[in-house]
Amino acid sequence: MKIGVLSFRSTDRKAAEEEIEIKRVALKMGHKCRIFRAKRFQMVYDQESPWLLYDGKPFPRCEVMITRPSVLVNVELHIALVQQMEMAGILLFNRYDAISKAKNKIKTMQILDHYGIPIPKTVVTMRSNDLAQAVKLVGGFPLIVKQPVGSYGVGVTIVESMRTLQSFLLWDQPMYLLQQYVKYSKGKDIRIFVVNGKVVGSMMRAAKKGEFRANIELGAKGQSVEITEEEAAIAIRCVQALDLNYGGVDLMRGSNGPVVLEVNSNPGFKELERATGINIAEALVEYAVEYAERHMKKV
Repeated sequence: MKIGVLSFRSTDRKAAEEEIEIKRVALKMGHKCRIFRAKRFQMVYDQESPWLLYDGKPFPRCEVMITRPSVLVNVELHIALVQQMEMAGILLFNRYDAISKAKNKIKTMQILDHYGIPIPKTVVTMRSNDLAQAVKLVGGFPLIVKQPVGSYGVGVTIVESMRTLQSFLLWDQPMYLLQQYVKYSKGKDIRIFVVNGKVVGSMMRAAKKGEFRANIELGAKGQSVEITEEEAAIAIRCVQALDLNYGGVDLMRGSNGPVVLEVNSNPGFKELERATGINIAEALVEYAVEYAERHMKKV
């Protein structure tokens, strides 16, 4: 099978370790696989020409494209390429709408809350006049402030006073999420990797000393962890609620049970593989192939 991996990394850097690993595993399994760099595409709007060019030539179609949208700014602009591929009939393993939902933290919270999935108390605010009420609604200080879009812990800050909180409204952002601080977690969270409705791996991430965010990119360390049936079921529901084919669900164990912090549409997995010994890349390729085969049978 011809498998593509869509990398959004800058062309002056090599593809991410995860993307290279997916290609290596796919080739080992007997498939053809190629990493495509997003910036080398051209989108064409002319009924007499191919819709997509790659390095100036018609895009060599593949049977399934595993999308890895590692973009933090102007997300909707950058993932227009994903939508163009979908409109051109390319089968995507994580489609445009699902990526858009997961990249926007407000959309994510709206959807998870709608489906009754446990999340920390969250308030979205746009005016300084609403701050006092918002703080009360999330349970007081300390609290977490998040920008609507971001990954790797970027745009996530712990705030301990009204004065500090008011300074955040000077940032050039239309709105902010104020979120309950889960004290019981003690700087730890759990990353659960879900593919095709199944949990394929999980790890506990512990923030480095002096840091409250348990992101691997910020120095956190991962270790294998046994998750409960409830935690597994919540992670699967999250990925399904956002219509993702695969995703990484970050949750904390609060005093009243697990709460979901974030759902990632392009989760890293090298630390997860190191911590657990599970070949996550192999699971991704297997399910992407299975997904493509089901699609081809329907067609």
